[in-house]
Amino acid sequence: MATPADEGFTMPAEWAPHDRCWMAWPCREALWGEHLDAAREATAEVARAIAAFEPVTMIANPESIAEVSLRCGGGVACLPMAHDDSWIRDNGPTFVVDGRGGVAGIDWRFNAWGGRHEAYDKDAAVARAVLEHLELPRHAAPLVLEGGAIHVDGDGTCMTTERCLLDPNRNPELGKTAIEALLGTHLGVRRVIWLGEGLRDDDSGGHVDNLACFVRPGVVLALAADDPEDENHAALADNLARLRAARDAKGRELEVIEVAQPGPAKGDDGRRLALSYVNFYLANGAVILPSFEDSKDKAAYETLAACFPGRELRQVPALDILRGGGGIHSITQQQPSAGEASPD
Repeated sequence: MATPADEGFTMPAEWAPHDRCWMAWPCREALWGEHLDAAREATAEVARAIAAFEPVTMIANPESIAEVSLRCGGGVACLPMAHDDSWIRDNGPTFVVDGRGGVAGIDWRFNAWGGRHEAYDKDAAVARAVLEHLELPRHAAPLVLEGGAIHVDGDGTCMTTERCLLDPNRNPELGKTAIEALLGTHLGVRRVIWLGEGLRDDDSGGHVDNLACFVRPGVVLALAADDPEDENHAALADNLARLRAARDAKGRELEVIEVAQPGPAKGDDGRRLALSYVNFYLANGAVILPSFEDSKDKAAYETLAACFPGRELRQVPALDILRGGGGIHSITQQQPSAGEASPD
């Protein structure tokens, strides 16, 4: 059977033009508890911010459609669709393009971050449902993977973490070589850069979208911990060292731009929230980035502004989203415009 790469498909960089942003309405009461209403309002604020720059479609369980429409406003489209919660980056389709006007979707296997939740059958069906709604080709991938576990430069390079993709609760039968081959056949990448550990108490199990992302080919924005006594310092320092030693698919050394992590904040269970300024969304002509009521919010804004000159920055409060385990990037999924693959 032909793979997406066989058919000329590649995953474009997130800064390539988008047709739409996909989101999903928070609804898992067992996860959010008394914070569910606040999570919904924070999600609506992110949706409204993105909708100023590109179309947004929010999927929602049918009984929530009226509430979504009321909270998000007329600029956000609503699509009735059964789902378990709001992390569409992870369970939604990963879109690929062929540079000739074709768009398709990768439907990864989804097992709720290595079995974190018992009920995830609705979320596991979202990618297929979205692609059927769009009438786009679907490629089912034989790999447990969430969209937040990968980041590409659109130029042949992918970043991921050992902590996530080598997790025995995800792909116990696969090693690095096999996983790299599957990323190549499904995303069209030729080089995989492996980071190590994720953030402390990260409910995603080490997603790269909390750690590092490409700003443009050859340039990476990476999270850093200033305090050597911080519990994230060792892991983040190791990731920085790996990035500086790496080469991308074109053989380039990487320019690494550091952004300091916010100070520690804890959830109701006493565990540290995985706060990260790397977990942002690139919209058409804009950056939608988080704020955490932290002294480092302003410096992060300035760093992102320097990384993306010419884009408008919108900083949106994200603590109420982080209480569920992810950030702004985690609750969004870009649908690229047709034919926007980066040239070789």
